[in-house]
Amino acid sequence: MTRRFLFVLGSSRTEGNTELLARRAAEQLPADVEQQWLSLAEHPLPDFVDLRRDSDHVHPPTGSTPALFLDATLAATDIVIASPVYWYSVSGLTKRYLDYWSGWLRTPGLDFKATLAGCTLWGVTALADAEPSVADPLVGTLNNSAAYLGMRFGGVLLGNGSRRGDVLDDTEALARAKTFFAQDAPLARFPYQAA
Repeated sequence: MTRRFLFVLGSSRTEGNTELLARRAAEQLPADVEQQWLSLAEHPLPDFVDLRRDSDHVHPPTGSTPALFLDATLAATDIVIASPVYWYSVSGLTKRYLDYWSGWLRTPGLDFKATLAGCTLWGVTALADAEPSVADPLVGTLNNSAAYLGMRFGGVLLGNGSRRGDVLDDTEALARAKTFFAQDAPLARFPYQAA
């Protein structure tokens, strides 16, 4: 099967540390691997409205931007959430994209969960703190989302940086980026399922 990577950029600024690190990791992918890059700042999703308690339980989001992200998500074998750590988790833009997954799960005829099952979810992030455990809530959000959908989880590539370009001085992160997407991604498990 040909792999197709979707990179979802969740930063409010372009060419920030998270994007730079994601692009360094993507440079290592084989030439025959398709890549699609979508910026949530450049293609903002409208506010997500949770209508699960309405009488028909679902109103599929309309408009070209939700359709762009839906089509790209369904076409991907590998989804990379590239979100900086904002208040110890994913950015608001990224959270809104993940909220759309809730609506897509309930859209009749879409089979969103079945389509994503077996695909791989990855994370790339930059944080300003030197202690990697500060990113644990972000890692947990992505791992648990993957576990719920029956996806594989490749983990999160962490880099350090505050000012634009700082991550390029993080030699350990750049070294990890060279092999990040080459690792085996196990089936995601919730923490309570760990052996």
